[in-house]
Amino acid sequence: MYLTSEVKKEQFKKHGFNKKSEDTGSAESQIALFSFRIAHLTEHLKENKKDHSTRRGLIQLVGKRRKLLNYLYKKDITRYRAVLADLNLRK
Repeated sequence: MYLTSEVKKEQFKKHGFNKKSEDTGSAESQIALFSFRIAHLTEHLKENKKDHSTRRGLIQLVGKRRKLLNYLYKKDITRYRAVLADLNLRK
């Protein structure tokens, strides 16, 4: 499986906005993990164009990430901008 606990810990350390690897519940950590999963599913769909169930899952993940980004935008704009800069996302 592509998403083991070691990979998750590495992602949280790499994009550790609160500088704690065990902080998995913050919006920033969840957005970073969703971005990793979205990138993986996008690569999968480039090879398997007719995999519609994966496409549906990808669209759901993008929606979840968008909702978390909207939450951060409303709550704290500086954290929102930091996440966008760190993960190279655009609105």
